[in-house]
Order: sequence, then structure tokens, then C-alpha cells
Amino acid sequence: MAHPKRKISKTRRDKRRTHYKLEAPGLAKCPTTGEMHLPHRAFWLDGKLYYKGQVIIEKEVRA
Repeated sequence: MAHPKRKISKTRRDKRRTHYKLEAPGLAKCPTTGEMHLPHRAFWLDGKLYYKGQVIIEKEVRA
């Protein structure tokens, strides 16, 4: 059976457990569309790909 050689203090134990939190991702607002998106990433809106407030790709509508 495992047996610790020394007692782990409450402070040391709690330091180890501090990283188990979840954080909400930081969001940025597009200046052109007002859409919330992840910063430094392109996003689709109404068939258009936006990055830094500019349209990068327009999806063609096939009839």
C-alpha cells in the first residue's frame, strides 16, 4: 500500500488544486457586424467569412 514519507501541508495541497477551474473564453465584438467572436479568428456570418472587420470569402449560392 502506498505510504507518504512526509505529510503534505494544506497549502501545498491547495496550490496543486488551484488549476481545476474553467474560464469563459474572452470574446471580441466585430466593428463591422457587431457579432461576438473569438479574438484573432475568422468567423462566418450570413455566408461571408469575416476577419478584422473585412469580408475575406463570400460563399457562392448555387441555384
